[in-house]
Amino acid sequence: MKARTAAVLAAAVLATASLSACGSDPAAGGGTPKAGGTIVYGHVQEPPCIFGGWIQQAYISRQVLDGLVTLAEDGTVKPWLATKWAVSPDGLKYTFTLKDGVKFTDGTPVDAEAVAWNFDYWENKGGNSTAKVSIDPYYKAAKAIDASTVEIEFNTPFPPFLTLATQGYFGIQSPTAFKSRTEKENCEKPIGSGGFTVKEWKHGEEVVLAKNPGYTSWPATAKHEGPAIVDEVRWKFVADGVSRYASLSTGESHVVYEVPTVNWKDAQSRYQTIRYITPGKPVSFYINTRTGPFTDAAVRKAFAYGADRKSAVEAGFHGVIPYEGNPAVSQATPGYNAEVAKAYAYDPAKANQLLDEAGWTQRNADKVRTKDGKPLTIKLVYGSGFIFTQEGATVLQVLQEQWKQIGFDIKLIPATQAELWGGKYTDPSTFDATPSYWTSPAPSILWIVWRPSTTEKPNGSNRSFYNNETLSAVIQQANSEPDATKANDLYGQAQKIIQDDAAGIGLYTQNSTYAVAQNLKNVWLEKSQGEPVFSDAYFTG
Repeated sequence: MKARTAAVLAAAVLATASLSACGSDPAAGGGTPKAGGTIVYGHVQEPPCIFGGWIQQAYISRQVLDGLVTLAEDGTVKPWLATKWAVSPDGLKYTFTLKDGVKFTDGTPVDAEAVAWNFDYWENKGGNSTAKVSIDPYYKAAKAIDASTVEIEFNTPFPPFLTLATQGYFGIQSPTAFKSRTEKENCEKPIGSGGFTVKEWKHGEEVVLAKNPGYTSWPATAKHEGPAIVDEVRWKFVADGVSRYASLSTGESHVVYEVPTVNWKDAQSRYQTIRYITPGKPVSFYINTRTGPFTDAAVRKAFAYGADRKSAVEAGFHGVIPYEGNPAVSQATPGYNAEVAKAYAYDPAKANQLLDEAGWTQRNADKVRTKDGKPLTIKLVYGSGFIFTQEGATVLQVLQEQWKQIGFDIKLIPATQAELWGGKYTDPSTFDATPSYWTSPAPSILWIVWRPSTTEKPNGSNRSFYNNETLSAVIQQANSEPDATKANDLYGQAQKIIQDDAAGIGLYTQNSTYAVAQNLKNVWLEKSQGEPVFSDAYFTG
């Protein structure tokens, strides 16, 4: 989801950068490059479509769809399909100049009309929820000025836009192909201008990506200039972490994602490893403030004090994945408030005191606290196998035992992806707490997650059902503030409001960990979200 500065977004009226790659010599990655070959990559989850608004879709769509801009390691926004851009003095209009001669793999031009159509599609057709919510309610319109110039207009200034546009969700696809094909065809084989095309999708097994020999639109952050060096990428779906990691030693794969933390030290000794701390909302608990026991802030705070979350995370993930006490944004996010992360350190005496004061003074035969004859039961719903690995589930089980000592009766309810996304746990009556994460390279993620939810404008991402107008005003002020220092101060205030009221409770940072075979070089991660990039990779001879 990394040092990024919001200053890049607003300080300059005109932003330009060289289109030369970071290193035009593939051998910069080490070893003697060998042309061709097939990379076998072991991923975890299979997405419903190649493109869309889920991070698992962004991982794979990044190989096929180019973006307007990319994020460099130092947090600055660099050219991709756009060679330069200008921001109007009032901050309402972004004018992008596009590269000449770039074509989608269906032969149609990547021109201003195509880019404007993509923005209209995200905003008005509901085809990419994350692209839409990332720029709502600020986005107004997109239009082509001429064939190579596109203008994106906003209702109010929104400096985070450029950084947000570096995400894989904003990959540009061919309007001609999209409008002339079926939904299934677009889902399975979107047409972009990227380094690879989708050759075949064997559902339940793998997606085969083929080299785009006509690739001309590599980003400024690329490791080499030109089409991909390898011929194919076989993007395999291997849910079991043990099997996925073992496939490296057997030679069945060359890269694996989400290395089990128990194997991380071994991976470091045998392979090339990459570890990426995702920016955005960390894996933290949404706390249901609308119904149930957590409508009382004292009970929420007792829940936070009542378990040693830091020690459980460190032990459960073998010291590989960091504990994150800040429930609102992760330590990899610009504007992160480190002081907020220190709140609610393990203090069982404080937890007991708060529950006593809240009236939960009695205990039943199971030593569960009661009030007016009702037990202090907490329904904790978690994504099993797609948000939480087995290691993560074990952490929850450890916490469950600790909360039990305080008097909480924690019901751990594993939910499948279909159940969570299908609406089974949408109603506030169905859960009291649910841990989840949301990747984003900008602190404006606070608006997505914590915007008030009203009948007129429901916010399904606000899973705490926490409607705080002061918080809303602070985040909106931050989102439109052109001065990066002032904006980050406001974002910090927003994080403190959330933490002070225990509307969310921190747990750990979402991480992307990769192990790469020694003979495969120049595999790197997109800075904004941690997607692997294979268009620069090569095997050594």
